[in-house]
Amino acid sequence: MILRIGSRGSQLALTQTKLTAAAIEAANPGLQTEIIIIKTKGDLILDKPLNEIGDKGLFVREIEEALLNHDIDLAVHSLKDMPAEQPDGLEMAITPKREDPRDVLVTFKGAKSLAELPDGAAVATGSLRRVTQLKEARPDLNVVGIRGNVETRIRKAKEQGLDGVVLAAAGLRRLGLDYEGFPFSVTEMIPAPTQGILGLETRSDDEETKALLRPIHDEDSHRQSLAERAFLRYSEGGCHAPMGVHCVIDGDAFTVTGFFKTDRALYRETAAGKRGEEAAKGREIALKIKESIDHER
Repeated sequence: MILRIGSRGSQLALTQTKLTAAAIEAANPGLQTEIIIIKTKGDLILDKPLNEIGDKGLFVREIEEALLNHDIDLAVHSLKDMPAEQPDGLEMAITPKREDPRDVLVTFKGAKSLAELPDGAAVATGSLRRVTQLKEARPDLNVVGIRGNVETRIRKAKEQGLDGVVLAAAGLRRLGLDYEGFPFSVTEMIPAPTQGILGLETRSDDEETKALLRPIHDEDSHRQSLAERAFLRYSEGGCHAPMGVHCVIDGDAFTVTGFFKTDRALYRETAAGKRGEEAAKGREIALKIKESIDHER
């Protein structure tokens, strides 16, 4: 049997897909995998900020169409690129173990903490979530927009003489890149929903493929994804919204913290719960924030 896996063509996407394919093959002796590269709208438009060209579906729609058309059996996504809702007939029931969810400031002039950056330091990011939290911590920073894959963003930031660029730790680790700099804690810089988690998308009725994936499922990572994607869905966040959320699992208990920034204020909520309540608590804090925003208006 050959399992056909759809992936974007960027180096990070292919690295993530190859790691997933190897894990599936190791768990299913005799199975072969084939990676099929699919270009998405988000890969083709690189000269504009994400918030100007569309929503999170920019990086997944063409791949989901291939899945629905039976051109592939499995799609491997960075889950943080996925819209809060999926098309009918598709699901993500299997979640591999989460990579480091934190953000990292890759620096070029020796700074080892945010406090060590000089006044007015220039830091690159294309994320409104990161811009918001950088400016909350250091209002003096000059935050510069940037697009491209991980290595392109590092190169561009260096060429422009910037002090640093903010990237996801998961991407740096999966690509095996060495860098100078430091990670933010998840309280200093709340991650994007499901940052570091891969979304393994299948057709809902494809029990054969789901059976092949079950050995690589990680329940705690799945529980985190339920809480964080519920927050994403009910806060109605996306590329246009400066928002983030992170769920911390502690045995059967968990806490989930999210924020959302409007032109007037930054709203933050935390809730705790027990196993099975993840989606409900993600929804709860999102609705509390929406209520606060509506009251402010």
